[in-house]
Amino acid sequence: MLGQRMLGMTGIDWTGHLGYGLAWLSFGIGHSLLAASGVKARLRPRFGAWYRLAYNAVATVHIAVVFGVGWAVLGDAPAFDLPPAATLAFHLSAITGAVLMAIAMRGYDLGRLTGTRQVRADRRGIALAEDEPLRRDGLHRFVRHPIYTGALLFLWGRALDPLGVATALWGTIYLVIGILFEERKLVELYGRAYSDYRARVPMLVPWRGRAL
Repeated sequence: MLGQRMLGMTGIDWTGHLGYGLAWLSFGIGHSLLAASGVKARLRPRFGAWYRLAYNAVATVHIAVVFGVGWAVLGDAPAFDLPPAATLAFHLSAITGAVLMAIAMRGYDLGRLTGTRQVRADRRGIALAEDEPLRRDGLHRFVRHPIYTGALLFLWGRALDPLGVATALWGTIYLVIGILFEERKLVELYGRAYSDYRARVPMLVPWRGRAL
């Protein structure tokens, strides 16, 4: 059976999985703390227009460390013995996820998202807000979080070995919890407009309705 093949014959490295899970937990806690309004209020005066860029830089370094821990504790585990059809399905999932993320990212102001645009605006004496208008076009017509939909497809499409499964599992937990917190912030930010949008459009899977 496919499940038996994915478990493999060498058993499960629970110590490695626990270590990797703790690394993901540290990322989730750190990311949440930096995103908290109270922490933002204390750090913004120090970083000014550089806050968003610094926030992303810290998150990038932290997630790189998390992946490094995963590779160190689980990277030498062999790939699962899967049928060719199953392997192809996993690869197609990863490709589809990558394409969806690329398409969804095109709908955002990447300069504002990364923080570089705020820095450029500040040099011209312009205070630029971090938040964009509520997006309900493109892939957002069908799901509220198309980037996360693509990310989940990509993560599980790479679950071809113990490291891939662990990354998909912990990444999924992190994304789902993150979405729940993000939804609360979006309601506070956009008010009734987002509440109406949320009532019509699914979170991740396009199974009903659309925005436009």
